[in-house]
Amino acid sequence: MDKIAVLIPCYNEEKTIGKVVADARQALPEAVIYVYDNNSKDKTVELAQKAGAVIRHERKQGKGNVIRRMFREIDALCYIMIDGDDTYPLEYARVMADKVLLENSDMVVGDRLSSTYYQENKRPFHNMGNSLVKSSINMLFHSEIQDIMTGYRAFSYQFVKSFPVLSKGFEIETEMTIHAVYNNMQVDNVIVNYRDRPEGSESKLNTYSDGIRVLNTILKMFRQYKPLAYFTLLAVLLTVLSAAFFIPVFWEFWKTGMVDKFPTLIVCGFVELAAIQSVFAGLILHNLGVKERRDFELQLNDIQERLERKK
Repeated sequence: MDKIAVLIPCYNEEKTIGKVVADARQALPEAVIYVYDNNSKDKTVELAQKAGAVIRHERKQGKGNVIRRMFREIDALCYIMIDGDDTYPLEYARVMADKVLLENSDMVVGDRLSSTYYQENKRPFHNMGNSLVKSSINMLFHSEIQDIMTGYRAFSYQFVKSFPVLSKGFEIETEMTIHAVYNNMQVDNVIVNYRDRPEGSESKLNTYSDGIRVLNTILKMFRQYKPLAYFTLLAVLLTVLSAAFFIPVFWEFWKTGMVDKFPTLIVCGFVELAAIQSVFAGLILHNLGVKERRDFELQLNDIQERLERKK
């Protein structure tokens, strides 16, 4: 088992990967540095190997797929995950690792948004998207995470081995954050500087398609992790819709004693039945979620025992 493993997912990062590996070796000389290549078509693998990294491969395209492979294959007391584009300085890696190794943090978030991100990033929709996602997650899950979508993080062994990777792409960071918050794991923020990509290095993010995927992930996670709130909100919306169509029918009945719009009345009844079913669905899923939380705590105990044996 490694003490510290630096995990670098890469796809066509020949402009920067050599520097990132060298900086990691300087910041954490005791760490093993893993570069996971995701079908790069340039010299990423050659330059990373020359810089001293251990090279491994993930053939399924997508950052989520790469991280799934990393978390399955690597055993370490502390994991530092960083992008290969040289946008995050490695000088903060020691502080982040110490929070995991010495302060029992499960996840340490490299917070770009509280420092230089908004000045360095030249894509206004990315800035707006980061703020929107941050506000949404913190409001829905009552958390205080300062940067939801940062690619600079540190993890404990317990987090890595208990995290079910479901996302395939860049929405993986959002999924990580919700998993940690929902399961009451210790999450710390470390403010880090951010610098934009150097000239000639191209981002793999698509502002619109990846943004939609992240928002879909938030909605999906809200439904899965907060089913009672989600289905109660749905029930309220259905009730409002039913009432909006029922009031004119009731008003006509009040004045004339006649119901002329039976089809509308019938539809209102079915919509309200759907609202009631939504509430019960939320209650059932909420109770199942409580059971999953209990099972998760037992799973953490098993992971801790496995960690002790590996030590």
